[in-house]
Amino acid sequence: MLELLAVGVGGFIGSCFRYLITKQTENLSESFPLGTLLSNVIAGFFIGFIIGLEQESIGILKKTKLFLTTGLLGGLSTFSAFSLETIELFKSENYLLAIGNIVFNLGLSLLGVILGLACAKLTINFSASPF
Repeated sequence: MLELLAVGVGGFIGSCFRYLITKQTENLSESFPLGTLLSNVIAGFFIGFIIGLEQESIGILKKTKLFLTTGLLGGLSTFSAFSLETIELFKSENYLLAIGNIVFNLGLSLLGVILGLACAKLTINFSASPF
């Protein structure tokens, strides 16, 4: 039951962050869904970082990991909004923006995970350094 609560609270917080990011970026681009892109890339980076820490033998409690990954970052990222926005761009005949949305969301989110994993490794190596 505590695991479900951890996911729920994390999801609430992540969804609120996604809403705030979307509201803050609305004026930057009226035709491109920048808020969704930023939310997905940020979530990708941090999930990579968290999993990277775990892979480097940094113990993360199961409830904490559920709160952060499934809850917070799951609420922050949004495949459904990305999908809908892409379909809407295609419907409005903004083909270049629609394809760009696909490429940027998938490419940059994957890059975010890769960078998160690398940053976790660097963090561990730096903290283990004798200097």
